Amino acid sequence: MNTVDTIAAPATAVGGAIAVIRISGPDALAVGNRVWHGKAPLCRENARMMCLGRCGGDQVLAVYMPGPRSYTGDDVVELHCHGGALAADQVLQCTLRGGCRMAEPGEFTFRAFVNGKLDLVRAEAVSEIISADSRMALNLAEKQLSGALSRVLATLRDNLAAVLAECESHLDFPDEELDWDTDLADRLAAPAGELAKLLAGARDGMVIRQGVRVVISGLPNAGKSSLLNRILGRERAIVTSIPGTTRDTLEETATLGGIPVRLTDTAGLRQSDDEVERIGIERSRREIASAEVELRVLDASTGDPGGFQPHDRAIAVWNKMDMAGDRILPELNCRTVHLSALTGENVDSLHRMFRELVWGREDWAEPDFAVSSRHAAELEQALQALPEAMSLLRDQRWDLAAIPLRSSLEALGRITGEYADPDILEKIFSRFCIGK
Repeated sequence: MNTVDTIAAPATAVGGAIAVIRISGPDALAVGNRVWHGKAPLCRENARMMCLGRCGGDQVLAVYMPGPRSYTGDDVVELHCHGGALAADQVLQCTLRGGCRMAEPGEFTFRAFVNGKLDLVRAEAVSEIISADSRMALNLAEKQLSGALSRVLATLRDNLAAVLAECESHLDFPDEELDWDTDLADRLAAPAGELAKLLAGARDGMVIRQGVRVVISGLPNAGKSSLLNRILGRERAIVTSIPGTTRDTLEETATLGGIPVRLTDTAGLRQSDDEVERIGIERSRREIASAEVELRVLDASTGDPGGFQPHDRAIAVWNKMDMAGDRILPELNCRTVHLSALTGENVDSLHRMFRELVWGREDWAEPDFAVSSRHAAELEQALQALPEAMSLLRDQRWDLAAIPLRSSLEALGRITGEYADPDILEKIFSRFCIGK
């Protein structure tokens, strides 16, 4: 990707009521006026005003946003046309013939990063907003886009840079009688604590962004598919009274206790002479072994645990409580909930118990920020450098102490993009969709 060409791409998905074609670059205004024609050309006098005209035979609204006060920091023209693949493509082809090239995935946001409109942390948040599949993931991405994490990182870098500056001043003025800070090493304790705190939230960030792999297992007719449908809020799996209805795994994304999950409904666990069902059962066992959480559905109408072996990743779900009557159910040595997937009775208790299992505590609160795996790797490097720096500062080895301090600062700079490697940038922005 370069920042010299003028680029264009659809900024909206195909099929909506309207489509937006975005143009950005040094010739955006010239291209806009070349392909769009209204009562007056687009110019600074009507900047940021929606102007009606025509483009490619269609009525099109156009708006000119001069740089640097635009999303990308360059001149931007947006053409708002009728939705639908053909109408949008007609306008897009006009812009390409008019002097633009097709934008690569993430190239608009890449230019915003290069032009200083966003740091790399906030740029990543743009992609996370688009891909968010839960309210919690969306909230986290929006906070990151607003700069919550960037501000914390900026404070950390300022504190480390101040220590490094004083460390280097010892080298520049070794014989001067200056007012040196005698507790220079102790000033690294607070940044080290903040780095450790950020790292502690890495798992929360992974759960919120990527979700939890959950498998629904149990004997045939225990109500596994009914529970899947209840969690999804729609009829996804076929439910019958015939044992073995589900003969293969079904996978869906959903939220459970507000947490994004990848749900897998499995074939009932039993001995079978049916070859297709046996294959499905073997897949079920593999899914159970690899899942992060197992929801083992047990039939409360029979009270049979079905050979279930409790473990710390499992929630035992006694289903069909509406049919259990006064039956006394066996006690199980794991988290247990009693509900009816058919009627919805007590399903909210499953949501609460799942939250406690995932977060490990009842009082977990949604964080203002939670670092990604990329951030965590750099934070780990930044933190590991500080004990050495503190030791060298206490020994007044100013020249050597400066080395781990710079290493820590550079690791933080790689998070925000100040020291970003081109290959890392390519990897990050290639995950964006075209037009963003």
